[in-house]
Amino acid sequence: MKLAAKPRTAYNRRVDVIFLGTPEFAVPALERLAQSEGIRLRGVVCQPDRPVGRGAILQAPAVKLAAQRWGLEVFQPEKIRDEAGVQWLAERRPEALAVVAYGQLLPRRVFELPPLGAINAHASLLPRYRGAAPIQWALARGERETGVTTMRINAGMDTGDLLLRQSIAIGEDETAPELSRRLAALAAELLPATLLGLAAGTIAAVPQANAQATLAPLLKKEDGEVDWKLPARELYNRWRGFQPWPGIYTFAQGARLAIARCRISPASGAPGTLLPAETMSVACGQGALELLEVQPEARKRMSGGEFLRGAHLAPGARLGK
Repeated sequence: MKLAAKPRTAYNRRVDVIFLGTPEFAVPALERLAQSEGIRLRGVVCQPDRPVGRGAILQAPAVKLAAQRWGLEVFQPEKIRDEAGVQWLAERRPEALAVVAYGQLLPRRVFELPPLGAINAHASLLPRYRGAAPIQWALARGERETGVTTMRINAGMDTGDLLLRQSIAIGEDETAPELSRRLAALAAELLPATLLGLAAGTIAAVPQANAQATLAPLLKKEDGEVDWKLPARELYNRWRGFQPWPGIYTFAQGARLAIARCRISPASGAPGTLLPAETMSVACGQGALELLEVQPEARKRMSGGEFLRGAHLAPGARLGK
């Protein structure tokens, strides 16, 4: 399905918008909206400050810090669905809500509050990769293309009508943080174009083809455990997608071993066994994975070769549970 490119608009007044977003990914879109002549930001909603690190020091979300730099009012409800959250939004009479990685599902009385609706910039080519981790799963599953789609939020999980969409190619060795930065910049282009196009009446919403939908669920720590029976390419893709968390890991001599850096090798052998090599190379279901850097539990990162020498592991030793 092909959606429209950036709309031309003759809309000659500013659209009142409230922005909802939380992490660094959402900051470029907020800053682009703050600079857009046709948009007036009436406030910013983000998640509350959270304790971070061993000292449990409260840390403000990236969006809050950016909003403060622009002198924008910030609201941080524990739950946007609560009466206080809905009232705060209603008092500001937004024409649209602009949503980028906010982190909470919007109830009907929130997304139906503004006349233009709640417009979400989602980091995938919907209906593919609906859910909380579209960038990570697109990489983990070896996709060669992804993009950003703007959609009108409804009661489902990323199931609303599509507005604008733009695709980009994925680099063969690109990791989730690298791809995330490019998609954040793309979302910053599409979101104001979508808002202005809706206000001008130049964008037609298109229902999603639900039969083509795939899911991108929230990542779990267990997703990072290596199954050496899988092809090396698939494991490498999971390493790319699961940066910086949960990463990928295996077990050596019964202890967890994080794989910090790796690359594909053409070598072969029984899956999960160490191969004769100058570096740490492990056979997979197809090909092998060279473990360039690893991190044993409660120890510093080191080269694969350094780990082998210290652990006294010889070719033929098996990794995994």
